Amino acid sequence: MNARRDDDALSWTGDDDPTLDAGVRAEDSADEEAPPALPAGYTAVGKGSEAITDESAAGAESRVTDASADGRAGEPGAGERAPMGNAALISLGVIGGVYALFAIGWLIGGLRLQGWRPFLVTDAMFQGSLWLAVLTPVLWFATVFLLTRASRAWVRFAWLGAGVVLLVPWPFVMIGAMGQ
Repeated sequence: MNARRDDDALSWTGDDDPTLDAGVRAEDSADEEAPPALPAGYTAVGKGSEAITDESAAGAESRVTDASADGRAGEPGAGERAPMGNAALISLGVIGGVYALFAIGWLIGGLRLQGWRPFLVTDAMFQGSLWLAVLTPVLWFATVFLLTRASRAWVRFAWLGAGVVLLVPWPFVMIGAMGQ
C-alpha cells in the first residue's frame, strides 16, 4: 500500500471514511501540528488510533464527569432500562420454545379427544375450548413478557415458571399422540 491513498491503483467506495486513517501521515505532519479529528459518532481503532481525537471528546468527557459526580456512572438513567443479558435472552428463548411446544401439545391432545366429544360437550363448545386451550400458552407468555417489562428479571421468570407448571397439556400427557 502506498503512503497516500490517491496513489493506490484501486479505490473503493468508503475509502474516504475518516476511521480508516489511523495515524498522522508524514506529509500531513509537516502541514499541521494538531492531531487529526474525527467527526462526531466515529471511533478510531487500530494502530495509532490514540493520536486521533474526536471532535466531541471534550463534551463526552464533561458528561462522564457529571455522571460520576452524581454517583451513577455505568447505571442507566431514570428513563432508561438496562438491557437484558445473554443468559436472560437465551432463557426467554428456551421458555418460549416450551410454551410453543405446549400449544402444539394442547392442539394434538385436544384433537385426540375429538372422538369422545359427543359424549362430553357440543361441537361449538368443543371448538371454542380447543382453540382457547391452544392459544393459552402463547397468551400467557406474551402477557407476562409485556406486563413485567419494568420489573426485575426474577419476577418475569417466576411468572413464566408458574405458567410452565400450570399450562401442562394434560390431554396430550394422559392420552399421548398415539392414543390408548
